[in-house]
Amino acid sequence: MPIVSATIPPVMLHLTNLRKSFGDLVAVDDLSLEIHAGEVFGLLGPNGAGKTTTVNMIVGLLNPDAGSVSVDGGGSPADAAVRGKIGMAPQALALYDELSGEENVRFFGQLQGLSRKKLHERVRWSLDFVGLWDRRGDRAKTYSGGMKRRLNLAIAVVHDPPMLLLDEPTVGVDPQSRNAIFDNITALKDAGRTIIYTTHYMEEAERLCARVGIMDRGRLLALDTVDGLITAYGGNSVLTVERAGKEETVETDDPLAELNRLQDVGKLERFRVDRPDLERVFLNLTGRHLRD
Repeated sequence: MPIVSATIPPVMLHLTNLRKSFGDLVAVDDLSLEIHAGEVFGLLGPNGAGKTTTVNMIVGLLNPDAGSVSVDGGGSPADAAVRGKIGMAPQALALYDELSGEENVRFFGQLQGLSRKKLHERVRWSLDFVGLWDRRGDRAKTYSGGMKRRLNLAIAVVHDPPMLLLDEPTVGVDPQSRNAIFDNITALKDAGRTIIYTTHYMEEAERLCARVGIMDRGRLLALDTVDGLITAYGGNSVLTVERAGKEETVETDDPLAELNRLQDVGKLERFRVDRPDLERVFLNLTGRHLRD
């Protein structure tokens, strides 16, 4: 019987030994990373980890001191043609408040080289995609926080780029807009787009991302699937039991066996199992001290 090998998608983004310093501060330190076409990749890290500097080098806003960025095999984002393959939804909203939603998307579409019929088609598609077509004529300053985030996404996709960078795309949004953005991301992935997703919300990375990289102090500490990271760095489950009005907590790699053992010792009133998750992985790798 012939052996069938899985097809590995081509590399959409290749970072090779990236380094960037600001004076004595090394913001990104020898970072190498491959992101494949069609995957949603989560980039996590505490404040000051180097995520924003990395994103700025990927989109060509910063030049690395050393190393290289290659997008879709086309080379550096210093080349305008390569930058055109990237859509960016920054954490700091890139909108003109006095323009309508449609005027904002049209303006940025023109900057990407769209014109006439193609521009008209993509503006309509983008606004409809994020659920803002009916509010297209309203000024952006009248939009809610969630609507502005969705408009930010419409601008990122208007030129139909193969790769998107979404930097904290759900900050300050209502639950309905948050779930709408999740649906948008899933639809983009299903259409074959590559998405780099930065967030501080661990549950978002668990829900959306095929692989996750965790950065701190400019270095990539770990990279794997969510399940792989939890297995490698999550630690044991925590079993909490209560008997005679007192709680007892036990760390264990086999909660069921430990629960049976404790039940043999004496009757339990209630119990709870807290399994390791991505948040615990994050804290185990980056520490629990505050970052400002």
